[in-house]
Amino acid sequence: MRPANVGWRLADVGKEVDRIIRNSVLGLNMRLQDQNILSSIADLGTLPQGKLLINTINAWSFVVAQKDEAFAEALQGGDVLIPDGKSIVLACRFLKTTPQPKERIAGWDLFCHEMKRVSSRVQEFKGSNKGKVMFLGSSEKTLALIRQRAAVDYPELEIVTYSPPFKAEFSTEDNAAMIKTVNDANPDLLWIGMTAPKQEKWTCEHWNELNIHCHVGTIGAVFDFYAGTIQRAPQWMQKSGLEWFHRLMSNPKRMWRRYLIGNFKFLYYIIKEL
Repeated sequence: MRPANVGWRLADVGKEVDRIIRNSVLGLNMRLQDQNILSSIADLGTLPQGKLLINTINAWSFVVAQKDEAFAEALQGGDVLIPDGKSIVLACRFLKTTPQPKERIAGWDLFCHEMKRVSSRVQEFKGSNKGKVMFLGSSEKTLALIRQRAAVDYPELEIVTYSPPFKAEFSTEDNAAMIKTVNDANPDLLWIGMTAPKQEKWTCEHWNELNIHCHVGTIGAVFDFYAGTIQRAPQWMQKSGLEWFHRLMSNPKRMWRRYLIGNFKFLYYIIKEL
């Protein structure tokens, strides 16, 4: 067994070295062809229990990661990466990646699946204790709306929230307070919503300090979607891959650079992978 195990490790190291060399030559921090992206919404049901970090990737985050090495490492350092964008699905198809995502898995899809999973487990065991879900991030106003809605949608779940300070960088004391709050809560599910790339980098940096045993999702805008402070695009736009256009039209001053310039950069980076 030992020789086979050593051989596997050497092969794995060789692949990683090869990936780093190729990315260095191409000037990319990450390539879609190197990612093990989840295939479908149905595959969410196959994820193992226990401590598991689930990140999302879309065209914008892929572009940002090319100039932000820490963000690229955080995205790739999770346990699961889901394609939160039609452009990612199409690009993977164009590049003939293996595995190849069959459909977009929005952060909202992940949220609904995981909330239902925890809720169903509580109902199945019919215990007196509620399941516990924690939301880390966003403003207290948004978190209050989340608690209010969740009390109706998921009465069998206890909702714990924490609003971190609104600043570009957290202090050592800020980080310690957030880590302690999470560990003290010991939730059955943890959502982190500080907007990308901040949420992914924070979670990656402090992953080993989080003494929890649950799924963790970095889902950003879903906090606002669930709270109702931001409206999602109509279903037909979501299915057509035009949700980005809805967000652009809803807030053009903030989003124009992300989508109009970011989409061209995305195409450029995808072509570089050929």
